[in-house]
Amino acid sequence: MHYWNWWSFPLFGGMMIFWFILFLFIGFLVYQDANKRGMNGLLWFILVLLPMIGWIFLIIYLIVRESKGEKDSKALEILKERYARGEITDEEYQKMKKELEKD
Repeated sequence: MHYWNWWSFPLFGGMMIFWFILFLFIGFLVYQDANKRGMNGLLWFILVLLPMIGWIFLIIYLIVRESKGEKDSKALEILKERYARGEITDEEYQKMKKELEKD
């Protein structure tokens, strides 16, 4: 006598469901991260979910994404250099610094 359970059902077996949920979760994390970094989150979500090559696009995404913190700190560093060289006034510096810190 053979008992059917969700692990042995051929098309929607437990392992297939597990991998599908895992890919959806990873895709969602990539989507959120890409949107925070000003990238196209939906495109990266779709690319990560593509069968058989999603892992490749996940690795590509992790390589090409820019860290928002690094980008902001570089902008603040440039602003400080411009202020130190006398290219901008104290008022301009404070205004620009506030704008950078707002994001």
